[in-house]
Amino acid sequence: MADRVLFVCHANLCRSPMAEHLARRLLADRSVLVSSAGTDAMDGMAMHPYAAEVVTGEGGDPTTFSSRTLRAEQLTDATLVLTATRRQRSVCTSLAPGALHRTFTLRQFGRLAAAAEPPVGSTDDPLGAAIAAAASARGRLQPAAPDADDLRDPIGGTVADFRRCAEEIERSLRPLAALIGAAG
Repeated sequence: MADRVLFVCHANLCRSPMAEHLARRLLADRSVLVSSAGTDAMDGMAMHPYAAEVVTGEGGDPTTFSSRTLRAEQLTDATLVLTATRRQRSVCTSLAPGALHRTFTLRQFGRLAAAAEPPVGSTDDPLGAAIAAAASARGRLQPAAPDADDLRDPIGGTVADFRRCAEEIERSLRPLAALIGAAG
């Protein structure tokens, strides 16, 4: 069974679809399935036009995207769950308590992965090794301010706000990609 990374935001129209696209690009050489959903999403909606513009600018095709409502089985099937905010992380762990130890906010996981010791040697489970390395870094870091974990919602902003959000998503994903690369 392939590893799965699930991105979760509010409506699955902006942050999580951009994260899904960016993660697919960054993890293209890995056998990791990437998807997204929203805690309050309506199924079947198109990506926000500004998010679609950002995805297109990154070489993606937003026309194939369709929003999805978060379901418990998505959380239980995911190897790693990355949420846009602490509130969404809480919703995820309430919906699927068994996912607690593999559910983080995207920014939180990015900080942990950046501080993690890279796994030594190759493994059959590079994503699992990356998650374990990031989780073990938790005890070495000073606690972050609560708002440091939340990815600001660009909704209501300009296309430049959406681009800044995508840049923050990519900054948070690069350490994950590096850890996976080191592990496998």
